[in-house]
Amino acid sequence: MQRARSRQDFVRDIMHVALDDETIDVRVRTHPRARRFTLRVPSNGEIPVLTMPRDGSERDAAEFLKRHGGWLRTRLAERPQRVAFEDGAIIPVRGRPHVIEHCPNRRGTVWLDEEAGERLLCVTGGEAHLSRRVTDWLKAEARRDLEPAVSDYAGQIDKQAKSIRIGDPKTRWGSCSTTGRLSFSWRLIMAPPYVLRYLAAHEVAHLREMNHSRRFWNLVRGLSADTDRAEAWLKTHGRSLHRYG
Repeated sequence: MQRARSRQDFVRDIMHVALDDETIDVRVRTHPRARRFTLRVPSNGEIPVLTMPRDGSERDAAEFLKRHGGWLRTRLAERPQRVAFEDGAIIPVRGRPHVIEHCPNRRGTVWLDEEAGERLLCVTGGEAHLSRRVTDWLKAEARRDLEPAVSDYAGQIDKQAKSIRIGDPKTRWGSCSTTGRLSFSWRLIMAPPYVLRYLAAHEVAHLREMNHSRRFWNLVRGLSADTDRAEAWLKTHGRSLHRYG
């Protein structure tokens, strides 16, 4: 017997919204706990996402998008443009801008060159592999900075992280599991060093306080004197890090 298709089965994954002289793609998804329509424009350059209740229809979604077309167009215009990892692109490394320079005929893989008055990120190999090489290098550099920072802060509170994972989460810079596994975004290597070290202190503090209580924040501030400055930087500039790569 063929299963009857529910109402949300007819909702397309992607809707094409006509706004004046342009068409914008919007990803549409249902959520069992959604009580109303919500529209979100990711800061990392991905397409907008419309979340709708389970009993919402495609027609409802289209009408909602039409009513909020002006808001959507404004938010898209305000969003920073994506910066691909390619020759000539300018990306931050430890808070300082560097120009990616493709050096196909030189030995090595990826390295920083700050000797000639211009901060360069030199990348060898074929152009097709340049983006992946830059990403891999940034991940490795993030681990190189985070591991000693975690070890330092954990030693100060007589704790030890079980493991450190470097990934690319969309909604958080770091996390700590109940088993003591710490996870961080590799994009922190693009922020100023005090921001990366603050995030290390923040997650290490969770090894003792698995919450965000007053005791937790007192512990974080005891580990990192840059807590407030780093939080302010992330609030102002954090989203922009997702536009790179």
